[in-house]
Amino acid sequence: MPIRYDITHTTVYRYRRPVSFGEHRVMFRPRDSHDLRVLATDLEVSPASKVRMIQDPHSNSVALVQPLQAASELKIVCTFTIEHAPADVLELPLSPSAEHFPFAYGVEERFDLEQYLRPHHDDPDGKLTAWARQFIRTDGPTGTRELLVQMNQRIRDGFRYLPRDEEGTQAPLETLALGSGTCRDFALLMMEAARRLGVATRFVSGYLYDPALDAADAGTANVVGAGATHAWLQAYLPGAGWLPFDPTNNLLGGTQLIRVGVARDPSQAAPISGTWYGPADAYVGMNATVQVRRQPDLS
Repeated sequence: MPIRYDITHTTVYRYRRPVSFGEHRVMFRPRDSHDLRVLATDLEVSPASKVRMIQDPHSNSVALVQPLQAASELKIVCTFTIEHAPADVLELPLSPSAEHFPFAYGVEERFDLEQYLRPHHDDPDGKLTAWARQFIRTDGPTGTRELLVQMNQRIRDGFRYLPRDEEGTQAPLETLALGSGTCRDFALLMMEAARRLGVATRFVSGYLYDPALDAADAGTANVVGAGATHAWLQAYLPGAGWLPFDPTNNLLGGTQLIRVGVARDPSQAAPISGTWYGPADAYVGMNATVQVRRQPDLS
């Protein structure tokens, strides 16, 4: 049975004195599909702004926001109501040719998946490749899905989640060396590792529902990354299509992961990017909060 969520995403930039603004690119709107439907949406911006909605090369919904006057605060509030149907990643059948690793994509699939198959980060000494290959069994056939499930769990169990305020994503080799990172870092690590094994992957940004933050479900065990934007990845497996993996929480689909944008690299899926003009010391800071609340069941 589909679950309904109310989502409020608030971002506030503060400055010591009024500054002027260039265009801001806002990627907040959940991505419609057979398992996720947007029922209502609203975008409020202060100061008054001109807003245009477009689709980027990955068919993500993007709002181009141009504030019309100088201000000491830029506030962007997005609200949504969505309907999310559960999906069991472990039960979706794969094509027989892809059930065991290694497998090969068909010619047409390779054309469409090329940008998601090619690694985007260097691995000069083969450390990332070696880390990825540890999930290939030596005592018998390796199940393709099982390989990714184990990699997903190993990141959750073997790496330490450390939130980071700075923009950007760590290179996979840096995450391996540190043994820690954010959800974006963990998603990129698994993406690049899987690509080195010949599995197409893409980055996903979105929201994470945590029952512990919802008054209706107080006391339920929490997850890591709620209260802000979240990141995970999808791997393309023939027969099942794009399957979600959240290495931060070892989640495999379900209704807790709410997609907003997909991209071949994290740099293409920033929730907000833009420019402002004024004295270098004018910027005070930014605060972003995400609230995801489950509506009561109607049954």
